[in-house]
Amino acid sequence: MPLSEHEQRMLEQMERALYAEDPKFATALEGSGLRTYTRRRVYQAVAGFLVGIALLMAGMVAKQVWLSVVGFLVMLGCAVLAVTGWRKAPKPGEQPAAGAGPQARRQVRQKRSVMDRIEQRWQRRRDEQQGQ
Repeated sequence: MPLSEHEQRMLEQMERALYAEDPKFATALEGSGLRTYTRRRVYQAVAGFLVGIALLMAGMVAKQVWLSVVGFLVMLGCAVLAVTGWRKAPKPGEQPAAGAGPQARRQVRQKRSVMDRIEQRWQRRRDEQQGQ
């Protein structure tokens, strides 16, 4: 069940108070979130990319084509993981999008209303053109 706006404001005030009282403890709690997980995943993907380069080069030196192909595939997979992880990572101070809180619902409503307005304009233009 999502929080109401009043509850959301109270939670934000409590978070600010916690940061003011004990910033070290607050940052330790913050570190276990989605941002840290995605950052760690990106770092692992970069390390895997470097391993892929090493495999590619080792395959070229040993004249083993299959090893070079494996290295290239490892590089490709790690690059995809790094890019997707980087895009999904929330910015510092930003709430994760998966929370589906009041802000996310408001954005969905705004997007729907924009789409509704566009559809209404399209219908009006179509009706005007058919009426002429």
